[in-house]
Amino acid sequence: HGDNEGLVLPPAIAPIQVVIVPVAAHKPGVLEKAAEIAETLKKAGLRVKLDDSDQSPGWKYAQYEMKGVPLRLEIGPRDIENGNCVLVRRDNREKTVVALDNLVESTQQMLKDFAKAIYEKAKANLEGNITPAHNIQEMKDILQKRVGFVKAMWCGDQACEDEIKDRFGASSRCMPFDQTPIGETCVCCGKPAKKVIYFAKAY
Repeated sequence: HGDNEGLVLPPAIAPIQVVIVPVAAHKPGVLEKAAEIAETLKKAGLRVKLDDSDQSPGWKYAQYEMKGVPLRLEIGPRDIENGNCVLVRRDNREKTVVALDNLVESTQQMLKDFAKAIYEKAKANLEGNITPAHNIQEMKDILQKRVGFVKAMWCGDQACEDEIKDRFGASSRCMPFDQTPIGETCVCCGKPAKKVIYFAKAY
């Protein structure tokens, strides 16, 4: 789930699910309100960190983006005055103004949306990099022009697997649980085949 800025961690495994970054922390009431918010979210079962260090907010934003923290909560004097805070998603940097009265519910929902979004993105990436091959020529063309997996039928003979490895440098990776046939014959020898298998090059 990572990107050029670092990790993007699913909320279920993230050591910190929400990092709270006080803005204009030197102003009266900001750190106290940030600490109060942290306790509220912790009581709701969330893993929360309040960064009240002397580093600038910009430094903190970059630091926790690199670490993959799913949500960043920004709170400053104006937010407190308006009864709001700002939640920022790690995956798309989308900022949402959230009422403090509904903070727990809004945060929990945003974490659910975040998890769903990165799962669907990863799934789409996986599926977009699996290409079916029905014969040896198709397999050759795919392996020469694309990265990813080749989905093919296999007769079960080790000789066919070895030939594909010798010719193209691709080895078998797995047999997917979904064994819906994409053909009736082995991609290599042309004999009857009932197994769907994924092949790929090692990089």
